[in-house]
Amino acid sequence: MDERRMKGLMGLCVRAGQASFGEEGCRKSIAAGNCGLLLADGEISDQSRRRYEELCARTGTRMALLPPGLLAEATGKPGAAMAVKEGSFSEQMISCL
Repeated sequence: MDERRMKGLMGLCVRAGQASFGEEGCRKSIAAGNCGLLLADGEISDQSRRRYEELCARTGTRMALLPPGLLAEATGKPGAAMAVKEGSFSEQMISCL
């Protein structure tokens, strides 16, 4: 993974309003079919990771586990996960993985 590029894309995505945070926001985005990619922090609990994996598998949403701390460092928002809306940001992030 190209961490530098991924961090830049994550920051731009947040500033463009193309990301949702928090368990509720991520779940809503995935359930509505608006999520192109779910990014989970490497420090996420096993229980939360399993819940996200199950939800993503049911809906066909891509999910990626990031190195610990990268999500907060890139976005300035502490949290376990970030749902990226479908579109160019999610496509570019998938290509970085």
